[in-house]
Amino acid sequence: MHQRLHVVYTDNPSLELLGPVLDQIQLPERDAKIALKPNLVVAKPSESGATTDPRLVETVIQYLQNKGYTNISIMEGSWVGDSTKRAFKVCGYEEISRKYKVPLIDLKQDARVSVEVEGTTLEVCASLWQADYLINMPVLKAHCQTKVTCALKNLKGCIPDSEKRRFHSMGLHRPIALLNKVLKSNLVIVDGIIGDLTFEEGGTPVYMGRVIIGEDPVAIDAYAAELLGYHPHDIHHLQIAEELGVGTADSARLEIVEHNQAEKSRVEELTAQRVVDRYAGYIDEREACSACFGSLIHALYRYEERHGRLPRNLQIAIGQGFKESSPSGYTLGIGKCTSGVADAVPGCPPAAARILQRLEELA
Repeated sequence: MHQRLHVVYTDNPSLELLGPVLDQIQLPERDAKIALKPNLVVAKPSESGATTDPRLVETVIQYLQNKGYTNISIMEGSWVGDSTKRAFKVCGYEEISRKYKVPLIDLKQDARVSVEVEGTTLEVCASLWQADYLINMPVLKAHCQTKVTCALKNLKGCIPDSEKRRFHSMGLHRPIALLNKVLKSNLVIVDGIIGDLTFEEGGTPVYMGRVIIGEDPVAIDAYAAELLGYHPHDIHHLQIAEELGVGTADSARLEIVEHNQAEKSRVEELTAQRVVDRYAGYIDEREACSACFGSLIHALYRYEERHGRLPRNLQIAIGQGFKESSPSGYTLGIGKCTSGVADAVPGCPPAAARILQRLEELA
């Protein structure tokens, strides 16, 4: 059975764009208790690359209320040391709560239930455990310990702080996978508009310009890993979750459906200028779309992270300005627009993992 992932290219997650995609999802009965779980790990606005864009959450609430759903809550527990209430305020969620009369539930203050899974007892926040339908709304980000944080790791906000500390003592990966075994994400809507190259708390944001929608959190994370320059097999908790039957990481079983493809061709200014500027001398950019440029930046960052420097004499061509030409003097072309370059990585956009693989081959 194929898992369908919808990729909507946009920096404005409106109801007009996302509504037709959500219409393809089988939603629960109208009286279902629906929990929206964004990523508000810290009290920083979404522009930092750390937290879920409030516009995306607002759009999902609008969609659900238009369909007749009335029992909707936003639930989150920020990381140890930060305040969820402050995150709700700083990130714009208090305003959403007032406007749509949707309660904000601080899971740090919530009761807890003990759940047994695969011989391990986990403590889970009661409000989330009692929900009928979980909409998991992570941010597409890298992580300093698990490499990638997306759908699977986002559920770590659904456990008490004491359990978060215990997860780290258990090595993070297996408990994250076990948590996803007992807490089912019925729908995953990923904020991939602005992500982060390095840390879950933001700081090196990169515009990626997309929202990813699917019902399999493992498939979502496999796709996200490749966007950030990793192979799914590099992400240990993803592999464990697949072994536990949470979902599939097999790319051959993924059907990617792209929406609003014209957005790929719109030139956007990347927000991570202090990262991009470091690579400016290696890149000849001519009308590059931001999705393609974002993949390239992620790949270059990953390569430099592994080797300490980029390949010698690297010259990269990227952008629509290279269409219908066969320019010489470039080490590498990025995307189908540079197919005339002697060595070009195909795709529109190519995944960062594919670009990284080619960079490794050049070394």
